[in-house]
Amino acid sequence: MSTPTTPSQAAPDRAAVAQMVDHTLLKAEVTRGDVRALIAEAQQLGVYSICVSPSMLPVDAGAVLVATVCGFPSGKHHSEVKAAEAARAVADGAHEVDMVIDIGSAKAGEWSAVQADISTVRAAAPAPTVLKVIIESAALTDEEIVGACRAAEAAGADFVKTSTGFHPAGGATAHAVALMSRTVGGRLGVKASGGIRTGAAAREMIAAGATRLGLSGTAAVLDGLDQQPPAEDGAGAADQGY
Repeated sequence: MSTPTTPSQAAPDRAAVAQMVDHTLLKAEVTRGDVRALIAEAQQLGVYSICVSPSMLPVDAGAVLVATVCGFPSGKHHSEVKAAEAARAVADGAHEVDMVIDIGSAKAGEWSAVQADISTVRAAAPAPTVLKVIIESAALTDEEIVGACRAAEAAGADFVKTSTGFHPAGGATAHAVALMSRTVGGRLGVKASGGIRTGAAAREMIAAGATRLGLSGTAAVLDGLDQQPPAEDGAGAADQGY
């Protein structure tokens, strides 16, 4: 499965933005009925994928791809546990896995440990499974964001991703997305997630270099793509799972 290419300079239309979206539902109280409704909405909206908790797998999403998470949301799991979770998810039909790094290791500058953590999951979920690495950018300094992106690339990840949407420090910002995009230089995709609630916020993330969006309120974002100015920043607060 290939990494999406960087968007063109022209602002993408609704259909193009929809094809950048991981339509996401990761709340703890989610039922299988909720997931069925998510799939139906995903198919109606024409999104790229759904993203659900691994315990909800397997699912039949038709032509819509299936993503899941591992080590979520804290990242404070042994690497072997993350790897087992990822391998089980792939066996259950996941096309993509979004893993959370140990944020404490990044804060401590322990980049060999961060890389080893990602590498362990990569080995358990090899290509063509797409591996996205959640760095929780709002909790990191610029220097730490760069270090986390470099570790993800060295470990063979396909994407770097801003946020879980659950961290109190907040979600995606255009600054973080732009910094991540410059660091990976088109060699990896960049997923913006967490607090993106308006069409204007989505366009801002894409302009900053995002090649994928994690959204829970996808319909409202797509409906608001032509609305200017944005009703709110939309990129700072946690979003209860994107």
